[in-house]
Amino acid sequence: MDRQQAFATEGTWSGFVRTEAGMVSGWHHHGGCESVIYVLTGAIRVEFGPDGAEAVVAGPGDFVYVPKDVVHRESNPSAEPADIVVVRSGTGQSLFNVDGPEPG
Repeated sequence: MDRQQAFATEGTWSGFVRTEAGMVSGWHHHGGCESVIYVLTGAIRVEFGPDGAEAVVAGPGDFVYVPKDVVHRESNPSAEPADIVVVRSGTGQSLFNVDGPEPG
């Protein structure tokens, strides 16, 4: 993922992210921060829930909300790069890598 920061304050981060086709992130959560994602191009898939069994796929014009402390991973299932805008709000550390999804 290529992240470009637009601005950051004590409680908000905003920026542009490009995710290449076929890319899959590791499992993680954002602690006390919540995220809103707006998809410009391509598609993103966000997996979450017990055993990672739930997922949402979003395309151009769609919004995705990721609540605080939710373990998830993102991927780009499309054949083209996915361009998204992310706004994250909250304080403290904003990335916690974990071994896998929450057990079912």
